[in-house]
Amino acid sequence: MQKHLILLFGLVFPLISQAAPKADYWAMWDAHNPDSQATFTHHSWQVLLDKYLQPQGQHTLFNYAAVTEADKATLDHYIRMLTERDPRTLSKDEQYAYWVNLYNAVTVTLILDNYPVSSITKLGGLFSFGPWDDDVVTVAGESLTLNDIEHRILRPLWQDPRTHYAVNCASLGCPNLQPQAFQADTLDAQLEQAAYSFINSDKGVSQQGNQWQLSSIYEWFETDFGGSEQGVITHINQYRDIKLPKDARLDYDYDWTLNQLAD
Repeated sequence: MQKHLILLFGLVFPLISQAAPKADYWAMWDAHNPDSQATFTHHSWQVLLDKYLQPQGQHTLFNYAAVTEADKATLDHYIRMLTERDPRTLSKDEQYAYWVNLYNAVTVTLILDNYPVSSITKLGGLFSFGPWDDDVVTVAGESLTLNDIEHRILRPLWQDPRTHYAVNCASLGCPNLQPQAFQADTLDAQLEQAAYSFINSDKGVSQQGNQWQLSSIYEWFETDFGGSEQGVITHINQYRDIKLPKDARLDYDYDWTLNQLAD
């Protein structure tokens, strides 16, 4: 986020404008055990996804209003189990599934703790655009934010643009929260399916006359998709059934409305 100062009622306040964080390598997490045979069960998370996530058109919507106190406790216990484990002792694929599932589970918890709310951007401090810079979990003695997990661990360590289809920000414009918890042994197939589904949805890519409207993730994180509009088009055309022309005129949009299942 970029910060500016504004004068209000004679006092100076920071004004925070939306800007995509850069990938910021955090050396502490650049360790894994290639010989590890350990696996981590994400069964509790899967049970909650099966119970509360529902497809509706191009979206998968979460039924936040229906979550019981018992299931909230189950979610808290699942997150606690994750954070009590040092992911650096795991294999790379186990680590990736660990971080993505942790990110998504914590995001759902933040919404539940503040529900009802119209958008995740309403969370965080008075002058914050969402909760992404708030400390949310402690892993291996380090306090972490959601931005830490996405931009200081997942993006720089894996350098896989499909990460943007895996982490979910609880918004309609975001790539869907996937119906299956990420697992190390199915990771590549899950990431490919997530990319394909989003890119072939209107919220990922849609034609508006002679112009193509893309999700703003391709503008915010252009560096992860080839570093240019041509790189973005090349990436999209790896997955899209109807290809974008090389000279496509691009526009960008994003819907921050909560991904909630309506009553």
